[in-house]
Amino acid sequence: QVQLVESGGGLVQAGGSLRLSCAASRSIFSINVMGWYLQAPGNQRELVVTITNSGSTNYADSVKGRFTISRDSAKNTVYLQMNSLKPGDTAVYYCNARLQAGSNWHNYWGQGTQVTVSS
Repeated sequence: QVQLVESGGGLVQAGGSLRLSCAASRSIFSINVMGWYLQAPGNQRELVVTITNSGSTNYADSVKGRFTISRDSAKNTVYLQMNSLKPGDTAVYYCNARLQAGSNWHNYWGQGTQVTVSS
């Protein structure tokens, strides 16, 4: 199992930046895949970016060139640096961890952090 705690959300003007943090309760290299997802009101949760324990990343097209995922193994923390924010980025952002146990995958979610981008 893993517990995830996000922080860093807030209100920012369009064009601004925020950095989200996701602290994990275990070594992030013991987690097969970590990532960030967003959920806007009335919409389904959707991918922002994932990173495997070997460092491979997968970004949604909408954030390529603006958002960057990084990690600090000493702090068991994954970060999402968000630049050039747009009002359309407004959503609750969730940290995700996927653990493989045999042939099964287990998903874990943080509590979410609100990001609001004003025009």
